[in-house]
Amino acid sequence: MLLSEQEINRRQKREELMRMGIDPYPAELFDVTATIAGIREAFPTIEPEQDLSGDSHWGNIQLAGRLMGFRIMGNASFAEMQDSTGRMQLYFRRDDLCPGDDKTLYNTVFKKLLDIGDIIGVRGNVFSTKTGELSVYVREFTLLNKSLRPLPVVKEVVNDQGEKEVYDAFTDPEQRYRQRYVDLIVNPQVRDVFIKRTKLVNSIRQYLSNKGYLEVETPILQPIHGGATARPFRTHHNSLDMTLYMRIANELYLKRLIVGGYDGVFEFAKDFRNEGMDRTHNPEFTQVEFYVAYKDYLWMMDTIEEMVEKVALDVAGTTKVTVGTNVIDFKRPWKRMTMFEAIQEYTGVDVSAMEEDELRQVAQSRGIEVDNTMGKSKLIDELFGEACEPNLIQPTFITDYPVEMSPLTKKHRSKPGLVERFEAICNGKEIANAYSELNDPIDQRERFEDQLRLAERGDEEAMALDEDFLRALEYGMPPTAGVGLGIDRLTMIMTNQPSIQDVLFFPQMRPEKKVEQSGEGDFVAAGVPAEWVAALQKLGILTVEQLRAANPNKLFNDLGGVRKKLKMDVAMPRIEEVRGWIAE
Repeated sequence: MLLSEQEINRRQKREELMRMGIDPYPAELFDVTATIAGIREAFPTIEPEQDLSGDSHWGNIQLAGRLMGFRIMGNASFAEMQDSTGRMQLYFRRDDLCPGDDKTLYNTVFKKLLDIGDIIGVRGNVFSTKTGELSVYVREFTLLNKSLRPLPVVKEVVNDQGEKEVYDAFTDPEQRYRQRYVDLIVNPQVRDVFIKRTKLVNSIRQYLSNKGYLEVETPILQPIHGGATARPFRTHHNSLDMTLYMRIANELYLKRLIVGGYDGVFEFAKDFRNEGMDRTHNPEFTQVEFYVAYKDYLWMMDTIEEMVEKVALDVAGTTKVTVGTNVIDFKRPWKRMTMFEAIQEYTGVDVSAMEEDELRQVAQSRGIEVDNTMGKSKLIDELFGEACEPNLIQPTFITDYPVEMSPLTKKHRSKPGLVERFEAICNGKEIANAYSELNDPIDQRERFEDQLRLAERGDEEAMALDEDFLRALEYGMPPTAGVGLGIDRLTMIMTNQPSIQDVLFFPQMRPEKKVEQSGEGDFVAAGVPAEWVAALQKLGILTVEQLRAANPNKLFNDLGGVRKKLKMDVAMPRIEEVRGWIAE
């Protein structure tokens, strides 16, 4: 592993600490008695130079966190600590840390062997500086973890107009998603997104539990993929010698529990769909599904309105949430319209009585790619997705879908050819899908058989026929309303995030590309003398492409520093030569 100069330097400091008898990774606990947020809450205002060293509580507290900055000033210094709740200034004074003759702890350990990113524990008292900045006066400190890799340094300066400008921020999406741990350290606002996500989940769990519904768990590995139309991931169980599928939905198992006698069940489920990735789709995602006996989809619409309104209040403190340039209001009641009404409103075409060929022509006329595997349901779904969904910004219920689109849904009580289904659409995307659940086992078998015929035509998302689920229905399932609500998409809206990757701690990523490294011969061919190749590598220039992108003046100065550190017995190249390496 090729290390940067900073990484080598930190490893050397680690070794020096160990030689001094200081364990860089101590095993004993550090008793944290205060948090930075707790201190700030206790002292919303404080007088300049106020000292609380004599206070029974704030005069002797222990904090732990990561060092995020230093200002070394001889016999006294300032540092900035970050814990999980915020940042605060620390004050270190040599003679307080080292009251005796031995000043090693301050002069060597603090000033020379600590780095930004190290985790320390401190004991001291709350006080304020001459400028009135709330701080902690450190009486003792303990190294809790030596960081061997430097953090991205985010610089903040005030320009001539008095505005703050940020430089070198850790903002590249691929780096942020791939190294989420770094993202959480240097971008505190990201931590807040995930705190709100947890509040959102807890709000839903509290709502459903207070209704008396039972939280359950169902299998993730399933012998038959069912409960939704999607292409599954498949795997093989060696012991049973059988193919299993990662669940695409938990619907059929939750309905089995309704058959078994529970009046209401819910599950926060990790589901997996082997499909494309974009800003609203990840192959692994989270949804809450719940099913309630003796209810219908009209009751479920009222319930979803009430629950999501509560979520907005719990997470955002208001029913109005800003998403991009839109202000979305979750206050009840939400707009309701049928699928055919929506398509007609946004296309001017009434598709309610159209057969497959006509639907295909309408789709093609709007530039939608179609093929012969698409039946009526797929064509209508594509039309709705292209023409309607992007226009539905405020929470809207789209109801009464064609029977072909909904294999698990009860036929409409008064509209032939339709089913009792709704989708909740918000910010142009579906956030919930609900049915009056089909509980006629004969009808359900026929719907499954229709899906099999679609699969034979090449539809990889068609449902499989589940004989055990049909057997459960034959024992009798009461009238039931069911829904699936997407946690990731709802979190995106509630936290104003543009991509699903921003609300997943560890989104799916392509394998990380290995850093290419040019050999010595490549550098020599580019005009670099062989004796200077090691110096370039020491500076982190590992490829000829990186060399070509370097600033010649900076590189010349850096080479001088490396020559001194490596004690190279070779004359410095002239600036013109360095420019030649880059311009070759």
